[in-house]
Amino acid sequence: MNAMTTVSALKIVIVGHVDHGKSTLVGRLLHETGALPEGKIESLREVCDKRGMPFEWAFVMDALQAERDQGITIDTAQILFKTERRPYVIIDAPGHKEFLKNMVTGAASADAAVLVIDAIEGVQEQSRRHGYLLHLLGLRQLAVVINKMDAVGFSERRFEEVATEIRSYLGEIGVTPTEIIPAAARHGDNILHRSAKMPWFAGPTVIEALDGFTAAIEDASLPLRFPVQDVFKFDHRRIIAGRIESGRLKVGDRLLFSPSGKTARIASIEAWNAKTPPVAAAAGQSIGVTLDEQVFIERGQIASLLDDAPLGTDVFRARLFWLGRAPLSAGRRYKMKLGTAEHSVTVETVERVIDVTDLASVNTDWVEKNAVAEVILRARGKVALDEFADNPKTGRFVLVDNFDIVGGGVVSMQGFPDHRCRPDAVNEDITAVAHKVSMQDRQAANRHRPGVLWLTGLSGSGKSTIAMEVERRLFGRGYQVFVLDGDNVRQGLNADLGFSPDDRAENVRRIGEVANLFAQAGMIVIAAFISPYRADRDRARAAAAGLFHEVYVKAPIEECQRRDPKGLYAKARQGGINEFTGVTAPYEPPLNPDLVVDTAALSVVEAVELVLRYVERDMQRDPDQDAPERPDVAL
Repeated sequence: MNAMTTVSALKIVIVGHVDHGKSTLVGRLLHETGALPEGKIESLREVCDKRGMPFEWAFVMDALQAERDQGITIDTAQILFKTERRPYVIIDAPGHKEFLKNMVTGAASADAAVLVIDAIEGVQEQSRRHGYLLHLLGLRQLAVVINKMDAVGFSERRFEEVATEIRSYLGEIGVTPTEIIPAAARHGDNILHRSAKMPWFAGPTVIEALDGFTAAIEDASLPLRFPVQDVFKFDHRRIIAGRIESGRLKVGDRLLFSPSGKTARIASIEAWNAKTPPVAAAAGQSIGVTLDEQVFIERGQIASLLDDAPLGTDVFRARLFWLGRAPLSAGRRYKMKLGTAEHSVTVETVERVIDVTDLASVNTDWVEKNAVAEVILRARGKVALDEFADNPKTGRFVLVDNFDIVGGGVVSMQGFPDHRCRPDAVNEDITAVAHKVSMQDRQAANRHRPGVLWLTGLSGSGKSTIAMEVERRLFGRGYQVFVLDGDNVRQGLNADLGFSPDDRAENVRRIGEVANLFAQAGMIVIAAFISPYRADRDRARAAAAGLFHEVYVKAPIEECQRRDPKGLYAKARQGGINEFTGVTAPYEPPLNPDLVVDTAALSVVEAVELVLRYVERDMQRDPDQDAPERPDVAL
């Protein structure tokens, strides 16, 4: 057994509805492959005789006395066995609804799965839930065992009924089972040897199906992800320790630690009890590294190579399963554990709850226990992570409430920009040149305060209409003012950008920088942009620090669709526009805007007056100075 642990084993999780025969199947597998210790079966039979109960193969895997008493598996158990082809680690996961958390724990580390279904009861709600959760966790190799065929007289017709039902359900969630096998685990039919009682089945046995699984994707081929477990100081060295989750590293590589942005080169690689220090390491190895310079690194940061960093974001979409006693709801705060990091996150939106029985979406503001949902989570600060589809190792997380794991899920950035973590150092060859005209001089010349009036809101909310009228009115009153409008800017400065989340983010970044230049010149610049993401608006605010005024032009999506001045909503609903805000892409309303203009309740004239009063109050002209001469403007 010890020698076998040195060989890379394929991890397989066994799941299914309670009493459908998972543990029986596992016990029989171990017996058929000779993996059980000598005398194990005899000792179990003796225990059963003393209790006056029949022997069950399930007792092979039951590790707790409480499990024998209750007759249900309440924890995951792992044991090694091997076939002629390779070794395996088989994970027997609980099927009872109350112990779904343990099933998820087991499935999260598996390379492939076996779903067990009772031939008598057929596909149950829990069978569907397990199938969906396996899909959610990224397991794409799945064999289905339709067990207890002896109880239905080894009926081919019943097998086909159950097989058709589960195949149809799995197909709807994008999963194609590698095999669907009829079996009677209690008696060993179709486990190791083909059963003569089911001559109509020409497919593989369970063992053959396991051997048909392909080896897991090599983690070393993925981008480097090295979560920091701890930092130790021995003699003069500071050793950054952790386990390489994916990718490779070597001495001399420059590492980027996310989300802090710190960088340094690997000076040495430290390995426990190694005769000579290694010069390289790969996924699966627990190592330590020393750096060529002293930078502050702490637990939870993720080291990567400079050219392939993880995402750095404070908001993301998550597909999660909820296990907490209290429902998950918008506004609730939880601790999120991702890798070695812990973050405080708030549920911003419950987008939809998925009924696993028929995959229908349920519109609700909360998520009950054992439900699956899509939500938007927002962290207090930047989180280093990956989209699950790109790297499962750093795209999976759990939620904790009062020290209890209450949920887990996977990261999706659909509809959000792909912000990669970057080094925090500025190019040392670039030096800012100081102006010889001060901000105070410009303000005195213009006789009003400068600023960025940033109008954000859905398409059709009235931003451009308000912006243009406010510009006209302010200009007539002697203000230095100019409008930067989304459509106008995209015809020139940002003509090279599309409407993907990444391009939207870059669009807003550029406008934020340009708007700041206008403000530094002493002007009032009115920026009218949907700018759907808070993080991008915060970046624009940071660019014009102290001069930024966020105005939320508020209107419900229904009203904006009714107006639809450019026909964009209609085009988006017909599939003509991808990632359209409010339809197929999210809009994040400001949390604490400087001004709210509700265009569903106000007329255009009233909305403009509201903005003008705000400007007069916060960016007022000096009444003691004469207004400059202006050309006649029709008011």
